[in-house]
Amino acid sequence: MTDEQKNELFTDVFELLDIYKEYSPHHADGTNNLENIKPAIINMIDYIIKDPMEAAALKDWLDNTDFWTAPASTKFHGNFKGGLSLHTLMVIKQALEFAKPVLDNFFTSPGANNYTLTAKDIFVSALVHDFCKTGFYGVEYRNTKDISGNWVKQPFYKTKSENRNLGHGNESVLMLLKIMPSMIENRMVLEAVSRHMGFSDLSDSEKYNYSNFLENPLVVLLQLADQTAAQWFGC
Repeated sequence: MTDEQKNELFTDVFELLDIYKEYSPHHADGTNNLENIKPAIINMIDYIIKDPMEAAALKDWLDNTDFWTAPASTKFHGNFKGGLSLHTLMVIKQALEFAKPVLDNFFTSPGANNYTLTAKDIFVSALVHDFCKTGFYGVEYRNTKDISGNWVKQPFYKTKSENRNLGHGNESVLMLLKIMPSMIENRMVLEAVSRHMGFSDLSDSEKYNYSNFLENPLVVLLQLADQTAAQWFGC
């Protein structure tokens, strides 16, 4: 990447971080303002997605799925209403926070000249990485005792039995390509989304050449962002 491209990359990264900080839905004490998630993500889309048709398609998709209300899991991070959108925004934030130190280091590596990326690549990868979880969970009820010892029906999330899934990352790639067909030319983003789970979501044949994907700095950046959002911040 040229110095001009790097400057543009990091300028956009810091602008997106400023948008996140304006809304700051997650607080240091572990509490969340879930109502701040949507405006933060929408403003980020409006800033970084320059094609108005793509930006509109992305926002329409978000509004016409359960993205804003779905959980991120059934019993781990974000297992509550709105958990998916909170997790997604935290992954975006983490990817942007790590972008400067991780990429500055990558730019000193022998393979650096093989890759050119933008803040849009980072943002889109983080935004769509868990799109496969939309429409994935249903609400069921089980009998539990309340604090007074009375039996009540307690709602809980459960994976829908009718789901058909081509793999966690790959399902999200398919959704991305339906929304933003132009991304089919962006191998870096497709690899990052497809491989964001590391080894845990791959067949034996896919694991054979897995290390090759780690040459792509966006794969490493998204994995780091996803893991730290979940494990460090519980989102």
